[in-house]
Amino acid sequence: MIEISPRFFRHSPSLLARTAFFVMLSLLLMALDSRSKYLGGVREIFSVIVYPLQKLAHMPMAMYDATSELFQHGEIAEENARLKQQHLVDKGQLLRLRALEAENTQLRKLLNTTQRIENKATVAEILRVPHDPFNRKVLLDKGSMAGIESGQVVVDDMGVVGQVTRNYPLASEVTLLTDRDHSVPVQVVRNGLRSIISGTGREGVLELRYMAINTDIQEGDVLVTSGIDGIYPAGLPVAAVSQIERNPNYIFARIICTPASGVNQNRQLLILSTRAPRTGTPAEATKTKPRPQEARRQ
Repeated sequence: MIEISPRFFRHSPSLLARTAFFVMLSLLLMALDSRSKYLGGVREIFSVIVYPLQKLAHMPMAMYDATSELFQHGEIAEENARLKQQHLVDKGQLLRLRALEAENTQLRKLLNTTQRIENKATVAEILRVPHDPFNRKVLLDKGSMAGIESGQVVVDDMGVVGQVTRNYPLASEVTLLTDRDHSVPVQVVRNGLRSIISGTGREGVLELRYMAINTDIQEGDVLVTSGIDGIYPAGLPVAAVSQIERNPNYIFARIICTPASGVNQNRQLLILSTRAPRTGTPAEATKTKPRPQEARRQ
């Protein structure tokens, strides 16, 4: 005789019911995990249990990567060394091209400066900057064999740099504006006020000394050479006023200026001739000079 079980035990819960049950269980666990820390230990236990399985699952990929790297290591290392060498070569060429471009730009500026200046100019390059904390000087690659003489003015494309104070056959020494023993007669472009600017021994700092506190001078005023000394041609940019201190307790104001030239940024400079340029050639002078007989007839 076959025993027939009740209908309730014959069928398991439906798929929808099981899905709803597990969804509710997941939500309950997520809520407990977010509001309490009781499930942290359970998570750690499960991570320890599952870790060997994770390693086992990733083992084929790791073995494949190791094998591929073993076969490709020599080729990759050789290619990497070649690329590094090529990168160094390209980088060196790029740096040389940039240096040549900057030098060409500087030379073009110097050529434009030469056209603006009536005096004859000689292009020279800085050979060395002596490391002397008490003197501001540079050494140029042109000397007496190139016609350079002591006292000649040195400029760049921005303004006055200094003056040749000592010359050698193949080189010349230039004392910069910032040297404490160097002074230049200047004139304020705005109102024509004349004064003398002096170096302080500090890089990029000049000073107008012995100026009364009520002197008509302002920050930003441009100073150019006045030309009254007969050495510096008139109108060359020298500096700009950057700071003025007027203290009623002192007679003179403290006026700090910034040089217009950028000797620390340029390698090429111009050495101006102290002789005035000739207006005509000797042949032209001979043609215009009357002969003694013609002079008597006249």
